[in-house]
Amino acid sequence: MGPTLTDVAKRANVALSTASRAFSDPGRVGPDTLRKIRMIAQEVGYEPVSTRASGAVASSDHATIAVVVPDIANPVFAAFVKAAQGQGWHSRHTVVLADSDFDPDRERAAIAHLVGRVDGIAVCSSRLAADEVVELAGRVPLVLVNRVTDAADCIVADATEGLRQTVDYLTALGHRRLAYVQGSALSWSNRHRVAVVAELAASHDLELEMLDWQTETVDGGAAAAARVVASGATAVIAHNDLVALGVIGGARALGIRVPEDLSVVGIDDIPFAAVARPALTSISTPNARAGALSLELLGRAASGDRPAPRTLRLPTHLVVRASTGPVRARRT
Repeated sequence: MGPTLTDVAKRANVALSTASRAFSDPGRVGPDTLRKIRMIAQEVGYEPVSTRASGAVASSDHATIAVVVPDIANPVFAAFVKAAQGQGWHSRHTVVLADSDFDPDRERAAIAHLVGRVDGIAVCSSRLAADEVVELAGRVPLVLVNRVTDAADCIVADATEGLRQTVDYLTALGHRRLAYVQGSALSWSNRHRVAVVAELAASHDLELEMLDWQTETVDGGAAAAARVVASGATAVIAHNDLVALGVIGGARALGIRVPEDLSVVGIDDIPFAAVARPALTSISTPNARAGALSLELLGRAASGDRPAPRTLRLPTHLVVRASTGPVRARRT
């Protein structure tokens, strides 16, 4: 990892914003301080952003911040990126995007490439271990979204309340046997949701069929539909809305009606959930809020405001629609 502007600022014993102005707006820096900063930069081999990326000039007011997501085509991550870009525009920061395509090696390479080229990195739903992401980022300000560590700022969509509302609702509808379709084993959100669902099912004395993970897509849900039906569950919770929509389509192909024979609940409440047929009951997660908050935290860090790492937990809630209903005798 190459030296960063933070390294230069520390060695010169000046604020990060002062070190940044030495390259972006030198007229605002005293001649002695300017000479000292540039000499140290040369000694440590720091290359200013203005020469690293054509036209990109970082300062406390104009930072370049990278957003790394696993799949920009997924509406969840699209909402995250759009909100991050909106916050970046409002704060006069440049936002660059990297899509890892759910590939840990690609994610690793992207983060390594960005370090030394940007003033902050937000990594959403990483497929790498948190400690590895922190190590890759080095001294570059980092925000981890839907991943938890004590070594960096973290923002998580806490599914606990949304899942509690869901299990309470399904229980009130008479469901006693549930299925859960898992997401990727590399996903922190999946592990968190599995643990919460298992605890809630036990506390309600419900039977729970925990199905193995599928790709987090409509096709993955369609592939899981037969196993959901075979489990005998009268209601299923899917890792995300795309999987849930796939389960509905797959169940329909098997002659299973939703919600008459099977109630289906997704997670994320993407825009497609409200217009699906039937409209999808889903747990709303604050993806846009997480995107804007990530940029807000990284913008502060780029200005030198770097408090001790903290974890911010954003709440979730259930949105009831037509894909869930009371238990009825399933047709043969």
